[in-house]
Amino acid sequence: MISETAPLASLDVWEDDVLSRYPQPEHKSKDDYRNYDTPERDTVREFYRLNHTYQTYDFVLEKEREFLKFDKKELPVWGVAEFLNTLVDDSDPDTDLDQLQHLLQTSEAIRADGHPDWFVLTGFLHDMGKVLCLFGEPQWAVVGDTFPVGCKHSDKIVYPEFFANNPDSQDERYNTKYGVYEPNCGLRNVHMSWGHDEYLYQMMKNYMPEPALYMMRYHSFYSQHREESYNHLMDEHDHEMFKWVRKFNPYDLYSKSPKPPVVSELKPYYEDLIAKYLPATLKL
Repeated sequence: MISETAPLASLDVWEDDVLSRYPQPEHKSKDDYRNYDTPERDTVREFYRLNHTYQTYDFVLEKEREFLKFDKKELPVWGVAEFLNTLVDDSDPDTDLDQLQHLLQTSEAIRADGHPDWFVLTGFLHDMGKVLCLFGEPQWAVVGDTFPVGCKHSDKIVYPEFFANNPDSQDERYNTKYGVYEPNCGLRNVHMSWGHDEYLYQMMKNYMPEPALYMMRYHSFYSQHREESYNHLMDEHDHEMFKWVRKFNPYDLYSKSPKPPVVSELKPYYEDLIAKYLPATLKL
């Protein structure tokens, strides 16, 4: 039986679905990643049915009020990564790596290509917002392709037919092209569907450079950075910053490897990098 809170066997199933939708020939193919004995498509469809049904404008505002107080827990950054390790799921056949090792694979791939250290740190941090699952949030409110709420849903979003179940689709305040927004108002004025991207952005917005913040906030906004379906809400600055989002995307999706990084060797470098940009502890 598929659970409404956890329809996916693993959070990574969503990322694999993205791989199948946006394959890149220079990277490992979808077939080379995980292989389940039974098709995962039904669980992905159910995930998006729930996501598209319940991610309303009011729901997002409620979650922002609940979680952006950052009053759940306080940990050093490395401790947050270790906290994430409790999300490891035996049902994921693609990798035995824990969450910390996955973050390090992403950041080490960025580092190997000679990018600035803040870009490397962004790779290390990018999935830390998934701690929302450890606070009882359902999967469909943690991962998934993100999209603006408060305006008409683009038909370029995955499984757009499920938005028919979303109350906002029938609400004249929210179901027009611009909804509650103004033309080209800038994404800083737009509420995105709730999940780990927005949560991490809000946690980091006072510490990291702006290109890093765009990567964190919009790396799951595939209907824009792959389909360009929300240009009518973006301003010139958004378009310039999205060059960084697109630069980050391949590291996010295609850096997974069965070879584990040696955490003990990398930890001193990352602790120094964390100290350069972030406070000693983070409030979650």
